[in-house]
Order: sequence, then structure tokens, then C-alpha cells
Amino acid sequence: MKNSLKIMAIVLLIAAASACNRDKNHPGYTFFPDMAYSTAYETYTTNPVFADGYTMRLPAEGTIARGTMPYPYKAKSFEDQVKAGVVLKNPLEATPQVLAEGKAQFEIFCVHCHGEKGKGDGHLYTSKLFPAKPTSLVEPYVQNKPDGEIYHVITLGSISGLMGAHGSQVLPENRWKIIHYVRSLSK
Repeated sequence: MKNSLKIMAIVLLIAAASACNRDKNHPGYTFFPDMAYSTAYETYTTNPVFADGYTMRLPAEGTIARGTMPYPYKAKSFEDQVKAGVVLKNPLEATPQVLAEGKAQFEIFCVHCHGEKGKGDGHLYTSKLFPAKPTSLVEPYVQNKPDGEIYHVITLGSISGLMGAHGSQVLPENRWKIIHYVRSLSK
């Protein structure tokens, strides 16, 4: 019995020593491989782990992306548009750099409907691809509105539904720059 215990201890000592290897290319034996080599699922594939079968998960409700603030006015209504006009103030000054960046953003997001001079004569209207004439941005109707109202319309779209929401496409800072550029069009 004593000999078998000695032999068993020697075998265990040899097994333990062989499991410890200093060669980083061969780190030794893995006793629980499910912990080291887990199954990876691609983003848009099915996944048996979750009840709905999807790998990609929605963010938790109420999650706010880092570096952003949620827009406080959710309704596309006249009341919220007026509130935005009273509360929201343009945080940027109309410097030449801001106007240049506003012009660049205007040319990307606005010129196809509102035209180069903001008169509502963009390509979509003149080519008859859009039946209703977009609002002229140089007329007093728009120029007399507070910056917050224009920001609200860019973010959520117009109350009439003719202009769609651009809040998901245009960064908040760029919306303010566009507003400064629109103001400069009537001068």
C-alpha cells in the first residue's frame, strides 16, 4: 500500500510538472476548454443562448450614447416647436469658419430640396421628383423664426410632413451651423 501511494504521488507530481510549461507557444494542457475556447457568434446570426434567437442585442431602455444629449422635444407639434424656439439658443457665433462649415453641411443635406440660395428651388422640385415646393429659407417666414424653432424642424421635420426629420443624419452642432448659414443667405 505504501508503495502504491508513493507511485501515485510520483505520477501526480510528474503530471503537475508537465502541465506547467514555460514555452509560451504551448501553454500546457487545458482541463476546462469551454472556458478558454467559447463559441463566438457573428453579429447578425442566430444565437441559441437568447430566447429571441438573435445575437445582436438592443441597448438597455433609456441608454444614452456617450457624448450626446437626448433632444428634449419628442413631438412634431406646433407647441413643441414654439417651446424649442423660446428655450433653445444657438451656442455658436456666426464666425467665418462656422458659416463655411454651415455652408458645407447645407450643400450635403439641404441643397437638393431648398436650392443653392435657399429659395426652395432645389433639384428635387425643379425636376418634378417632389411635387410640393419646399419652403424658401430666405423669406421672412423662416428668417423671423427663432433659431430654436428652425433647429426643431431640422431635427424632427416639419409639422406639415413635407420635410422629413434630419436629426439622425445631421449632428446637433452642425444643425446650429446650418442655421447660421441659412441666416446669411438673406443678407
